[in-house]
Amino acid sequence: MRVPKTQRIYCIFCKKHTTHEVEVTKKKSRGKMRQGERRFRKKLKGYGSFPRPKPDYEKATKKLDLRYKCTVCGKKHTKGQGFRVKKFEIVKV
Repeated sequence: MRVPKTQRIYCIFCKKHTTHEVEVTKKKSRGKMRQGERRFRKKLKGYGSFPRPKPDYEKATKKLDLRYKCTVCGKKHTKGQGFRVKKFEIVKV
């Protein structure tokens, strides 16, 4: 999939259509102090095996998340929840 480096889309901060620069965000680790993580660590503590069944296969591709940076106000935002794609390329137009 080829995506242009700059796109003219709606900016939620400027409230109008402006040119945006596209970039791919990297996956970050989950927050260690979040409630779900604390609950998961407590469940793992003193337990012989994994608390829930492990998935028997791996997904073929990682999810990509595009971030759009407005050239007018400089703020970034995302659209949607990401998508899976094997080949991804940002091209200059």
